[in-house]
Amino acid sequence: MFQVRFKELQEFIDYLPREERILTLHLRAIVLETIPNCVEKLSYNVPYYKKRKNICFIWPASVTWGKNKSYEGVRFGFTQGYLLADELNYLDKGNRKQVYWKDFKSLEEIDADILKAYLTEAAGLDRLAR
Repeated sequence: MFQVRFKELQEFIDYLPREERILTLHLRAIVLETIPNCVEKLSYNVPYYKKRKNICFIWPASVTWGKNKSYEGVRFGFTQGYLLADELNYLDKGNRKQVYWKDFKSLEEIDADILKAYLTEAAGLDRLAR
């Protein structure tokens, strides 16, 4: 299923190509600033962030699920994306029922304010989770 296996976060970060590493570290900083004291854990070979349940993940394209890359850049996903209001239609839904995401190919594409608003909403929904 995976081409590589990471035992710890630093090993994951060191594996990434330069551009994906820059994007990943920037997105990670936004998550850690917006959801203080969240748990960061490698799951499915990429970092997931949780409080009660998984809230979001950062999935660089070079960490494949299977043999081939299916997108470019870094995917930022919300595990309960279907519960988010998404009035801006900011998130990609594909044919997924639950997980929604946004792909980033450059730092300029990341609007930290919008992403923080979505993260804040997702964290609020997580607080209500049973």
